[in-house]
Amino acid sequence: MPETSTCTTAAIIPAAGFGTRMGADIPKQFLELAGEPLLVRTLRVFLAHPALHLIMLVLPPKHLQSGKEQLLPFLTPEQQEKILYTAGGETRQHSVQNGVQALPASIERIFVHDGARPLVSAEIIDRCLAGIEEHGAVIAAVPVKDTLKEVEDGTEIIGTVDRSLLWQAQTPQAMDLHLLERAYEYAAATGFIGTDEASLLEHAGVSVSVVMGSEENIKITRPKDLRIAAAFLQEDRKKGETMRIGHGFDAHRLGEGRKLILGGVEIPSPLGLIGHSDADVLVHALLDALLGALGEGDIGQHFPDTDEQYQGADSLKLLERVMELVHARKMRLSNADITVVCQQPRLAPYLAAMQANLKAACQTKEMNIKATTTEEMGYTGRGEGIATHAVVLLTKAA
Repeated sequence: MPETSTCTTAAIIPAAGFGTRMGADIPKQFLELAGEPLLVRTLRVFLAHPALHLIMLVLPPKHLQSGKEQLLPFLTPEQQEKILYTAGGETRQHSVQNGVQALPASIERIFVHDGARPLVSAEIIDRCLAGIEEHGAVIAAVPVKDTLKEVEDGTEIIGTVDRSLLWQAQTPQAMDLHLLERAYEYAAATGFIGTDEASLLEHAGVSVSVVMGSEENIKITRPKDLRIAAAFLQEDRKKGETMRIGHGFDAHRLGEGRKLILGGVEIPSPLGLIGHSDADVLVHALLDALLGALGEGDIGQHFPDTDEQYQGADSLKLLERVMELVHARKMRLSNADITVVCQQPRLAPYLAAMQANLKAACQTKEMNIKATTTEEMGYTGRGEGIATHAVVLLTKAA
């Protein structure tokens, strides 16, 4: 669980409905969208955003444990630590209220976002954050484009509605937490049931503003909505670059009194690698390759050796954080080829364990690690240090 003393902004993801209009045997949020549960795609956008400190996921009471188990294989350990779970209620209003009541006391601002809106973007989240600062409470919405008719008795048009003032509500709906708590208290006192958080706030006399949402930010309600969402994802894949290549190199000096850790595996050796973190030169080269492919600088910019929080850091944890950047850019690691240059000790017995660690951290099946010597030439040949080269291929995620 995140350090609650530093958590100020959270997202509540209500995903406690069953979605009967989907005609499925499982809750709609667990239906597959381009190879993954659509709820996973929703969560990843919020997990990757630096302003969101934790996610409160509200699941159906009967599916609380099974739902969590379905999600875990798609989330890194670091992502899992940012998610709290609670059971939903009879209505959306009750489900979100359950989420609010389960939040740590340190939370000051919240986002509420439908679990079945998997195409929300970081840009919409940014606009909502700016809106909270300016207005206190906002919702994502889009202007109504179609002509609207007022119809009587189901068939007769009795007027045309002025659409110039009409917006179609979406989520996220974001606000200072005390405003929503006040709205819940007033709703309980008056017996009011709202259709969304904005309606609760409006009922309590709280002013709510809109920020621009997106036509792609659709809610999955019917089977055809899944096909539309898949088409949007396919279109996104075709836009811009479809692949990026990165190269990484790192070298660390060997010394006494240090553990030798390569690819997250501790290897018996009288000498270990010297560095600010655990000095896992293999993972560091991979980090630089990934960051290079993204055009995001290098490991020193993201995890400087002047920052005490990275003293002795587990490099696999740093790798998981960089993979969050990869996923936020809607990319995935298609392949990695890594060469470790090391005279001693012999690394062949440990390569399979290294590959397993990196495959899990990178959520990929394609990970190749090789070890070689320099025939006793140079600093690696003299046993002064170990070097690693890494090449990665990133491709657009589904």
